[in-house]
Amino acid sequence: MSFYRDKYTRRGIPDGGNGGKGSDIVIRADRNLHSLLDFQYQRHFFGAKGGNGSSKNKKGKDAPCVIIRVPCGTVIREAKTDCVLRDLDKDQEEIIVAYGGRGGSGNQHGRPVTAGSPGEEKELILDLKLIADVGVIGFPNVGKSTLISNISNAHPKIAAYPFTTKSPVLGVVSKEESSFVIADIPGLIEGSSQGRGLGDKFLRHIERTKLLLHLIDMSGIEARDPVEDYRTINNELKDYSKEVSSAPTYRSRVDKKSQIIAANKMDLEGASQNLERFKKAIKKKVYPISALRKEGLEELIEAIRKRL
Repeated sequence: MSFYRDKYTRRGIPDGGNGGKGSDIVIRADRNLHSLLDFQYQRHFFGAKGGNGSSKNKKGKDAPCVIIRVPCGTVIREAKTDCVLRDLDKDQEEIIVAYGGRGGSGNQHGRPVTAGSPGEEKELILDLKLIADVGVIGFPNVGKSTLISNISNAHPKIAAYPFTTKSPVLGVVSKEESSFVIADIPGLIEGSSQGRGLGDKFLRHIERTKLLLHLIDMSGIEARDPVEDYRTINNELKDYSKEVSSAPTYRSRVDKKSQIIAANKMDLEGASQNLERFKKAIKKKVYPISALRKEGLEELIEAIRKRL
């Protein structure tokens, strides 16, 4: 509230300016970020207040937006309603998740003075789904990490026991002028679609992939049958989501999520016999490889590139 007075103006002319608007909270996708780890340590974000109005009809300064950067592929949901606000899958894509408060009205033009309104307050859930061209799926200990370490620039942990990989690992496969991103998805088991072995947390990462590389342990060294392994994993994909299943629907004969099948550990005894039996049962193109000895990898990479 302010009044202009001089020696000619005794009663005063109202000249109080309006208050400035508070900060909006903006979430923006940034391709240079790769995880949500920072939010483990900072979970609360506050917008600044707008500037105060002053005399001579001067409006208060609007507070700048608060920018929160997240990796591409982050899904933003409101915790209260579980409603998806935005899927930020492109670089620099953004959304205003909470609007700043409105500034109060000054007494300029003879209006009554009013207080400003508070800004919005929201609790959000950030869910990151990795964006990759190819997702490598299969049972634990079939050689996924060994394969990715030999064809890309990724260096996942490799050991002779199941569930060595506990979180997805991204790598870039480069050759000549073209390249593609490949993701090592932690091992899936029977019941993964219902959350067994944290499978549902891993399966969500293959929703954005263009292609699945299904890796089969053809040696049977883990006392598993390759044919049963193939069918079990595909059943889990089907139970989890129709979008990631490779089975064609009744409306379309086109695969929902295309798969390339690779028979790994062909350097071990009994793998050749199992491969022949596998081909007769599955009746699909199979690429025999040995990720450990780097055999058949060039042909597999070329097949992936052509399918992409």
